[in-house]
Amino acid sequence: MARITSYFLTLSAVLALVACSSSPRQARDVAQQPAIYPDYTDVTVPADIAPLNFAMTDDDVSAIDVEVTGSKGGTLHASGAYADFELEAWHQLLSQNKGGRLSFCVSAEKSGQWVRYQPFTVSVSPVPLGEWGITYRLVAPSYKIYSRMGLYQRCLSNFEETVMIDNTDLHNTCLNCHTANQTNPDRYVFHIRGERGGTAIVRDGKVELLKASRQELGGAMVYPYWHPQGRYCAFSTNSTAQMFHMASNKRIEVYDEASDVFVYDTKTGTVINDSLIMKHDWAENCPAFSPDGRWLYFITARRQTYPHDFDKERYSLCRVAFDAATGKIGTQVDTLVHTAQTGKSVTWPRPSYDGRYLIYTQADYGYFSIWHPEADLWLMDLSDATTRPLSEVNSHRAESLHSWSTNSHWFLFTSRRDDGLYTRVYFSFFDKGRATKPFMLPQRDPRRYYRRLMYSYNTPDFTSKPVETSPDDMNTRIRDPKRQ
Repeated sequence: MARITSYFLTLSAVLALVACSSSPRQARDVAQQPAIYPDYTDVTVPADIAPLNFAMTDDDVSAIDVEVTGSKGGTLHASGAYADFELEAWHQLLSQNKGGRLSFCVSAEKSGQWVRYQPFTVSVSPVPLGEWGITYRLVAPSYKIYSRMGLYQRCLSNFEETVMIDNTDLHNTCLNCHTANQTNPDRYVFHIRGERGGTAIVRDGKVELLKASRQELGGAMVYPYWHPQGRYCAFSTNSTAQMFHMASNKRIEVYDEASDVFVYDTKTGTVINDSLIMKHDWAENCPAFSPDGRWLYFITARRQTYPHDFDKERYSLCRVAFDAATGKIGTQVDTLVHTAQTGKSVTWPRPSYDGRYLIYTQADYGYFSIWHPEADLWLMDLSDATTRPLSEVNSHRAESLHSWSTNSHWFLFTSRRDDGLYTRVYFSFFDKGRATKPFMLPQRDPRRYYRRLMYSYNTPDFTSKPVETSPDDMNTRIRDPKRQ
């Protein structure tokens, strides 16, 4: 009898799976599109992106059934608790529909009743992403506690994530700011704080560990940006502090008691500094080289008295010439966005690699935009220096760090629009000065993943290929008392 009962239970389970794997025929049609998580409706994606798996936002939905049809041919089906598309079939469908559209027809079961929604579309760009993946830091959004964090890389055509280095073997010290040279991981830099702190510069397999002198440079070597030729790397040197808001929609304020910008020559091991980018009564920050290497962008603000005047410090966007042949800074600073005209503060300038545009973040004051709900992305056309808000991608919550793909047709950025607490990574297609609706970094089971993830994505960037580094080897180098 037990065997018969077991048989019928197994048969019932099989029949249930069969029922879920076929399109519900008795579904009731409704005149609205499905509410899905993440929101992938009407987005534009590259053909080499991982499957856009999604779930219904309604937790009471017990099953969904999805039929995907390509405008240039091909179909794809998924059913279950969420839409989980088969990897190879997904890429085949997207490849077949480059320059076309995918139509998603979603049916959902709730309380034993099926509902069929109006289809939504996803456009498949004819322009490839052109990057293998992204690198980023995962960190808890705390203030001084960072017991577990690491630098990671993720393949964008699937869901594979690997660790580059974490702090479990470094006495839980802080790791941050992994930066490659124009998405080329053969040359990158990242920072280690704490007792064995310093700046690790990796060039073609060789590792150099530096530690800036606070007395000479005014703080640690922080926000880096590589010169395209790979010899030079610009840094800000920051003496960072923080304070808490007593009554505000903001939780914390991060500011610098002092900051300057300088250039490090990796060939000679020397620092290139200049009074134009290291003014005594001004705070220079967030450097970035132009893609041709002829200009060094940075932000600057007149120093205020902290903490009393924290909301009066506003940064302007500037640039100064740089001669890679001589390693010299130019003689004149150009102001591109002046706070006297905008009444706002600029941070994180990032020029596109084709040299045509520049994206920056704008907030009411300060530069640490991750804690500023009003922070938005802005676009500058470098051909005429005109600017506008990137309203196509901005939200009512903080938009912050951003990076371009090397073909300058895609960019990523971090945003807290999902829940207001954690920063997530979003992507947008960019063409002829316009951006498309952004989409969140795909995950295998996105609702489960993001609800359980208690970490924020920080300082993300594209990478053209996997970063070849051994976490154990890097930890050994950092702990070595005889290190360079």
